[in-house]
Amino acid sequence: MYRDPVQSLVEAPLLPSSATAMRPLRVGMIGIGTVGAGTFRVLARNQALIAARAGRGIKLVVVCARSLARAMGVVGKDVALTNDPMQVATHPEVDVLVEAAGGTGPARDWVLAAIRAGKHVVTANKALLAEHGNEIFAAARQHGVAVAYEGAVAVSIPIVKALREGLTANRIEWVAGIINGTTNFILSKMEGEGVGFAEALAQAQALGYAEADPAFDIEGIDAAHKITLLAANAFGMPVRFADAQVEGITALQGLDVACAEQLGFRIKLLGVARRREGEGVELRVQPALVPATHLLAHVNGSMNAVMVKGDASGVTMYYGAGAGSEQTASAVIADLVDVARLDGTHAGQRVPHLGFHAHAVNEDLAVLPRAAVFTRHYLRVPVHSAQQIEAVGAWLAAQQVPVARMELACEKSLTAHAGPQVLVLTDAVTQATVDLTAHALAEHPAVAGPVVALRVETLEG
Repeated sequence: MYRDPVQSLVEAPLLPSSATAMRPLRVGMIGIGTVGAGTFRVLARNQALIAARAGRGIKLVVVCARSLARAMGVVGKDVALTNDPMQVATHPEVDVLVEAAGGTGPARDWVLAAIRAGKHVVTANKALLAEHGNEIFAAARQHGVAVAYEGAVAVSIPIVKALREGLTANRIEWVAGIINGTTNFILSKMEGEGVGFAEALAQAQALGYAEADPAFDIEGIDAAHKITLLAANAFGMPVRFADAQVEGITALQGLDVACAEQLGFRIKLLGVARRREGEGVELRVQPALVPATHLLAHVNGSMNAVMVKGDASGVTMYYGAGAGSEQTASAVIADLVDVARLDGTHAGQRVPHLGFHAHAVNEDLAVLPRAAVFTRHYLRVPVHSAQQIEAVGAWLAAQQVPVARMELACEKSLTAHAGPQVLVLTDAVTQATVDLTAHALAEHPAVAGPVVALRVETLEG
């Protein structure tokens, strides 16, 4: 079925004779929706090129789908079809399972069944690996198979490969980035067009960037799944999604977007994993102020970008599409090519699932609690009159809060019904200090309402 219109795989001159003699890597796929259909199309379109790089062909032999008629319309009559996922996971003529259905519970069962049957696994399912990755990777080691998941983190951006291979000489200090396209689209609209959160979300849904139920995106959960996997690869720790601190953008106000711009910042939903020597790892997702001159501040729309600080490499940045059918397929097929190259390779000589061999994974590396996170902060303090900026400044000084900058929000930044606002940028302090400050300051007689606090991330080299 993968007949190249110019030349067949056997005729491709880039393949040595030994490679052309190898049988194709046989793929079973569960799910033929956005990711699965894109993977099929790219495999079919670029079959000779992919085989030339893999050293053998890659052939889809069986697909599981809810609608067999729809599946046949995508893959044609040369691929076997079933509506039983376990038939694919345990199929005797399948070498590698591509799990493209999503979800966690049933997907976990299918993936573990495939592993027990001695099959490699490729998936773009970040929720599955964030919640069950430790169990899945342990089973894969036990059965000598690979689990590949480049598409689970930043779709077309090869950030997992960069951490596990390209930056392998480095002690990684931090990983941070914009890793959810839906929220980045919303924030870009709020900043660029001055619309509110609800309107920006509606635009994202109308364009297909957000689901009808966008909670996983806008509450930060999707980004937390991804930063959890990046942290494990960066620091040699188990997957610890349950310990991540997660804050979405649903409470973010347009007023703060405008005030951040006045101060020379833009607000982005960031995933951050930072190692603090002798203490542990900060593992968090939150809306944060980024300097307007910073590269991440210029990542707009649905695009993603990840930055990594290594002790030898310095800061490197990776940019690309954060969603899309063929964009995800690009990563899935790259994983299939890696699996195709494993033939005859001992499991101990392969790139480890989390970048570190199992005996070197640090089970004791702790995720720091929210109160211990140490960053600069932005405070927006509503006051009864502009003159009360002096009272706010005096109170902060008395509380020994390290203020780097303080000013009033200008008229351009204020919404129609907003009163005067004092804008404060602190030097680096713990989250515990900021939480206490915001709570106590709200009770000050000069203050007219709740104090808004957001982190500031400069991400300096």
